[in-house]
Amino acid sequence: MKELELKYGCNPNQKPARIFMKEDKELPIKVLSGRPGYINFLDAFNGWQLVKELKEATGLPAATSFKHVSPAGAAVGLPLSDTLKKIYWVDDLGDLSPLACAYARARGADRMSSFGDFISLSDVCDVATAKIIKREVSDGVIAPGYEPEALEILKQKKKGNYNIIEIDPAYVPAPIEHKDVFGITFEQGRNELKIDENFFSNVVTKNKELTGQAKIDMAISMITLKYTQSNSVCYVKDGQAIGIGAGQQSRIHCTRLAGTKADNWFLRQSPKVLGLQFVDGIGRADRDNAIDLYIGDEYMDVLADGAWEKIFKVKPDVFTAEEKRAWLDQMTDVTLGSDAFFPFGDNIERAHKSGVKYIAQPGGSVRDDNVIETCNKYDMVMSFTGLRLFHH
Repeated sequence: MKELELKYGCNPNQKPARIFMKEDKELPIKVLSGRPGYINFLDAFNGWQLVKELKEATGLPAATSFKHVSPAGAAVGLPLSDTLKKIYWVDDLGDLSPLACAYARARGADRMSSFGDFISLSDVCDVATAKIIKREVSDGVIAPGYEPEALEILKQKKKGNYNIIEIDPAYVPAPIEHKDVFGITFEQGRNELKIDENFFSNVVTKNKELTGQAKIDMAISMITLKYTQSNSVCYVKDGQAIGIGAGQQSRIHCTRLAGTKADNWFLRQSPKVLGLQFVDGIGRADRDNAIDLYIGDEYMDVLADGAWEKIFKVKPDVFTAEEKRAWLDQMTDVTLGSDAFFPFGDNIERAHKSGVKYIAQPGGSVRDDNVIETCNKYDMVMSFTGLRLFHH
């Protein structure tokens, strides 16, 4: 197949639309089910690159959950604790494969943003992973292959119209890429930067103790940022992104946005949230929304108008600001990556509130000394990579 006609482009009024290969080459994909659209393919191809590089960098199966051409979550296939299984709604599925763990983590990092995601998997989709995907609201999946039973499970979604794409894992794109904007063609060399543990060898802080897990988390943060719309930062802990701030015009807004997502991820593991009793029959999305509401300041309004009875069996106590802060103070050893330098120490101050211990960033600001000094104040470990990772 050398081209594939699409229903429309980014929006229904943008026709005609297609994907195709130049120089009369074959497309490196097969559509096994559904009819993926323009944005679906943008998510699929960016997500595939991300998980392929995560697998190469860590040796572990990887997954990402994409929305509007930026990842909502990305992770490698490390085992899940009982608490993580519960907050990711997979505690009833028995043993999970490493790939299934990777997707559960990627989906669970920011479940509200992942609603209606496009999934990318580094490995052949197995049955355990397909069972998780089947129960979530998702637009489609791309993977290098599918086990027969897994494919049948996925084909049951959306009355047989779920988008399933198989990509040739041996496909290598041309070294020069092009993009048309306003009738004008842009040309550049592909960003073929390889990120491995040596990428983080230039540690500029007093504390230079980078653990093995920190190096993995740094790689996850930077590879995730490589395929996130800039400006962007990424908080990572124990093999998964826990907060991604994408497409903001200022660095501090990225850091605050992603930090809030990281905080919510950890607050969901608190006893007060784990003890919430939902009414029977409530769906996953409604539970996720209710938890975000409970964690946020808006819960007082829900208490005031009595709407809590539609969500919870028992009226939950208010999760006070003091209780939240006490719980968040237990979050430690978080890694923060940035796609460009931090211009001010205020980013480090905000990162500290979310338990950040390790930082990877390009460096190169006229205020690098201030940023390093702020890291030293909190005994953080910071690496200057020397390379920017903007993505547009």
